[in-house]
Amino acid sequence: MTKFINSPFVKEVSKITFRLFAHGWDERNGGNVSYRIMPEELADYEDVKKIKRNIPIAFDGKNLAGMYFLVTATGRYFKNIIDFPERDLGLVRIAEDGKSVDLMWGYNDGAKPTSEFPTHLMGHQERLKHDPKQRVVMHCHPTNLIAMTFTQKLDEKELTRIFWKMQTESLVVFPEGVGIIPWMVPGTIDIGKATASKLANYRSVIWPHHGIFGTGETIDEAFGLIETIEKAAQIWTIIQMQGGKIEQTITDQGLKDLADSFGVTPHEGYLN
Repeated sequence: MTKFINSPFVKEVSKITFRLFAHGWDERNGGNVSYRIMPEELADYEDVKKIKRNIPIAFDGKNLAGMYFLVTATGRYFKNIIDFPERDLGLVRIAEDGKSVDLMWGYNDGAKPTSEFPTHLMGHQERLKHDPKQRVVMHCHPTNLIAMTFTQKLDEKELTRIFWKMQTESLVVFPEGVGIIPWMVPGTIDIGKATASKLANYRSVIWPHHGIFGTGETIDEAFGLIETIEKAAQIWTIIQMQGGKIEQTITDQGLKDLADSFGVTPHEGYLN
């Protein structure tokens, strides 16, 4: 039987967490990722069949009972996961009571899931209502995006329109726009509920002065969503460094034509 450490799931998360670190979006122990794994995808891995230990969580995830998630550990550095995946990652199964998880693999030095795991679970729970293929929640700290939350109004329509006009790809990648919550203390049930409520309408949610939550059906989709938003924020930042005067831009009609061409539907009311 193949060892789970050699699975594509561990390799994907190890690779993407290192790239998030390399981008400068996950300093120290910042950031977290959860990846929903289907039971049938675990059939060939003998070392995930027995429960290693049970870990309480500060959330009632009874609606997700029996689901498996590969989750980054709390307090760990993303730069190290690629070298120590069995220490800094864990495969957990939501227990029947919903208030704990069964550790099936990983966390081999006694670690626990990220402190944001309840927020991840609330996010998965909400996105699954809208997309049954939802599998990934990714949180990181993109530099230019965070900077914009200090200087721009925290208005979903206004920020979305800025991002859409910064590059042709933005509208195509996130036609629904970006969600925003007020600044809140991380690692709490309250911030999890606020984030999940936004994920009913958006696949990404900005945490002002902190970072972003991105979701998707695959690791690449969630990463690419965040990457595109941060690229738009970077372009806006460079424009400000060049004096901030915009001589030409993508018009609203251009955005409508773009949406028609790519078969996407922009957030209602965001285009004039």
